[in-house]
Formats: sequence, C-alpha cells, structure tokens
Amino acid sequence: MALLNSVLSWLMKKRMHQIELFLKFPHDVQTEWFRRLIHDAQDTEWGQRYDFRSLERVEDFRERVPVSDYDSMKPYIDRLRQGEQNILWGSEIRWFAKSSGTTSDKSKFIPVSQEALEECHFRGGKDMLSLYCLNYPDTEIFDGRSLAMGGSHQICEVNNEAFYGDLSAILMQNLPYWAELLRTPNLSIALMDEWESKIEKMAEATRKHDVTSISGVPSWTLLLLRRILALSGKENLHEVWPNLEVFFHGGVSFNPYREQFAAIIPDPRMRYMETYNASEGFFGIEDIPGSGELLLMLDYGIFYEFMPLEELGSEHPRCIGLDEVELGRNYALIINTNAGLWRYLIGDTIKFTSINPYRIRITGRTKSFINVAGEELIVDNAEKALAIACEKCDAIVDEYTAAPRFSTAETKLAHEWLIEFERPPRDLPFFRETLDNALKSLNSDYEAKRYQNMILDQPVLHSLPQGTFYAWMKKKGQLGGQHKVPRLSADRKHLEDILDIVREKNPVP
Repeated sequence: MALLNSVLSWLMKKRMHQIELFLKFPHDVQTEWFRRLIHDAQDTEWGQRYDFRSLERVEDFRERVPVSDYDSMKPYIDRLRQGEQNILWGSEIRWFAKSSGTTSDKSKFIPVSQEALEECHFRGGKDMLSLYCLNYPDTEIFDGRSLAMGGSHQICEVNNEAFYGDLSAILMQNLPYWAELLRTPNLSIALMDEWESKIEKMAEATRKHDVTSISGVPSWTLLLLRRILALSGKENLHEVWPNLEVFFHGGVSFNPYREQFAAIIPDPRMRYMETYNASEGFFGIEDIPGSGELLLMLDYGIFYEFMPLEELGSEHPRCIGLDEVELGRNYALIINTNAGLWRYLIGDTIKFTSINPYRIRITGRTKSFINVAGEELIVDNAEKALAIACEKCDAIVDEYTAAPRFSTAETKLAHEWLIEFERPPRDLPFFRETLDNALKSLNSDYEAKRYQNMILDQPVLHSLPQGTFYAWMKKKGQLGGQHKVPRLSADRKHLEDILDIVREKNPVP
C-alpha cells in the first residue's frame, strides 16, 4: 500500500497547476464556463425558450432569464424524472439527488448529469485530496481505508430507467473501481435504506479495517463513531484506528461538534478539513488548514452569481458576478450548472473573506433566520454566540434550534431556543444571559431590539433531554446524512413539534 499511497499522492498534486490557473485568472475562467454552459444548452427546451443562441453578454442573460428556485423548476424536473430529455440540459439525465424538501414538497430531486458527476462532484473530491496532500506532504492517507457515510438509492417509481437517492449514494454507485478498493464498508452496507440497522452494520464492519480518513456530516458521523466505540470497548478512536489522520466534513457547521470530536479523538495530530458540497454541486474546499475559509472552486462546470441579501424577495432582484463582490457582505448564492440548473437560488448565504483568491464562509440559509422585529439574526450569529456561551460556561452543545415566541397578552416578543447539551452548563440562566450578550455583541440590529427589553424580551431557553432531536428526526422519517436540524426558523412549526416530543415523554400530571 505504501507504493499506492505515493502514486496517488503524486497524482493528486498534479491537479494543482489547474487550480492555480483559476486562482490566477478567476474572471476569465468563470466567463469561459458561462459561454460553455450557454452553448451546450442552446438547443434544449430551456435554451430555446430564452434564446441562448443570441446571448452574448452575461448582462443580457440576467435580463432575459429569471432567478429560479426548486419550486419554479419542479415542473421541468418532474418531466425529466418521467423520462423526457433535452429539457434543461443537452445530455441524458438518469440520476436525481434526493435532498430535504421545500415548502411544497417533502423532498427535492436535483438532476445530476454525467458532466456534473465528472466535472463537478468527482473533481471536487479529487481536489479535496489534492489540497490535503499539498498541505500535508507526509500524509499516509492512502495506506488505509476511507470511511464515508453513504445514503441509499432506488429506481424511480415513474421511470425504470432513472434512479434517485442521496448524493453520497449516487457518487458511491458511480465511483471508479480503484476508488472502491480504498473505502469501507462495502456497498451492500453503505447503501442500506434503514438507517438504524445501517449504523449497526457499519460500526461492526468498519472497526475491523485500518481507517485513515473519515468523511461525512458531523452529526451523523458522530453517531456512528460513538457506536463503534461502544462495540469495541475502547475509550477513543485512535485505539480502534491508530492511523486515523483526518475528518473531511461538510453539510453543517462544525463548530457545535468540535469539542465532541476532540473528546473521542484526543490526538492533537488529528486533522479536520471542511468542504462545501451539496446535491446541486461542489462549491468550496478549505485550502488553509484551520482557517474555516473555503476556496471557491471556479472550474467545476458552474457559473456563479451573487444576490445581495436585501434583494431577496424582490420581483426583479439585482445579482452580480464575481468581479463585483465585496468583502464581509452577505449574499444569497445563485448557480448555473452543467446539469441544467439555471439562475438557481440554492438557499445558502455566504460572505467573502478574501477576493484574491476568492474565499468564502457559509453564513446561513435564505430561509433560516429570524427577523420578526428587524433583528436579522442569521445562523452565523447563532453559531458564534453559542460558541462564546459554551466557552464561558464550560458547556458543549449537541443540537439546537430557535424560533420566535410571539407576543400575547401575557408574554412579549422573544426568541425561544431549544438546546440539547452534550455537557450542560452548571448555571442555565447564566448561559442564557451569556448567549444573549454574545448575540448583542455580534449583531447590532439584535442589540437595538433588545434595548431595555422594549421590543424583544430576553431569550427563552429550554435544555432538552439527550436524544430528543434524534427522536424528532426519526419520527419525521429523516434519519440520515442528507437531513439536518433547522437552526433558525421564522415560524414555530419545528419548535412546537420538538416540544411535543418532550411533552409526550414527560406528560404534565
């Protein structure tokens, strides 16, 4: 395996000259991808509808083609799932990545073309390894196995030539043979449907291998790792896998889980690397170790646009290109892809931390914020404030969600937090006060609305029994890596559903 490790490390490093190309000429690379996407889709139904053949400038494209979301593109995607082709993209679409739903549907089905698989998702995975090898030339990552938390897939019920499933399952199903040799567990386990049985079988199978890397969503990966420790009788993961060196993570912020991973992997040499990938594409990779900043990957068959957050909800929102973005400003991310998503509002908000090269941080979701009194509280504020409160109160947060508590005759408008602690604070009221003060320091609008409790009252905070969020996800049929706990909500639906579970377990006499 040592020879294989050396060969693969060398191949990964070769990709660096292409990465350096878009680092040096970012605008040229993005313009080239815009032209290629428009050209390759000009004879599709979508391309003919908006006359892609006559498009010459990005400005004309923005004037002619509306910003879209899943609900507006769903009729076209439904036809693709039924077997029609050449609607949004020129090549055949046979795979659909299933992800958590929208306001009108339980699930979204994102088209995945062969080009998207090869030029975006697989290239993103290779680049993740390339950048890792560049930063850690002494790596022995390829000497062992890679453990990945996979989903499941099945044949579409409306068309037996098409398939849908979690993105991770689609990628595993299409991996080259050599890559399959380096991963664990085998596909029969990795693609199982029933999540609780899969966790058990994965734990039993993977603990017997020499795992050197792990990849997945932190919350679900943590669940698996704890089960592995329980089965093995070991105190930490390096007793199970002495050569484990890195966790590639994405999907949710890693900050709430950092201490929990440190507790079960206490070796200071353990490395963590963040990625930004979704069903719709692979967008960013942490290229500077420990920075939390993601290098925006510009040559993956995606043309990016950015909508200033104040334009969100406008009938004709103003969107800008890479050459106009400003540091520290929140933008809704818009993508045009080689799977036929056009001016697609993916639902994430980002801000740029660097423009030479272009690096970003994910700040939240376009629908995951609280703004009932003009406070504009975003996930980024919540994550940082919780980290401050945890540090000052010696606590560890496992999961959380928050929503408004609307005013009544007896109560004032406030934010209500449901928190499941891995290590609870000794003084919960002090934790709440610290969280509140941290939010004030991070968000001037929140601070103004909290002034003397005039508009927003002090936060309401509930410490939930361990396992509550898991029970809620299970009840909804949403166990698995593609499902995430919503952090901030504008309404109380999620919050009330979770409180109902608490009440069921602890009924009031």
